[in-house]
Amino acid sequence: MPVISMFYGIIVYLFFADNRRHKLPHIHVSYQEFEAVLSLPEGDVLEGALPGNKIRLVQAWIDIHRDELMADWELAVNGQVPYKIEPLR
Repeated sequence: MPVISMFYGIIVYLFFADNRRHKLPHIHVSYQEFEAVLSLPEGDVLEGALPGNKIRLVQAWIDIHRDELMADWELAVNGQVPYKIEPLR
């Protein structure tokens, strides 16, 4: 479960070969005791929850890095290591 970015206490993960459970591109996000799964490239919450302000930060980050995230998704589902993505600043 590679960490692809971290910002404002938020950790973003992509799991290897993780296309069976949710059946669409997605990322896993954790913040303190919260965890959520967000779709790519839309940023919709598929599972779990994050505080409102943190979910908006992650969705803004997804908007900025949409192409990079989709490329990383393709790498991860094919068992390759995804690249790190710049944090939100």
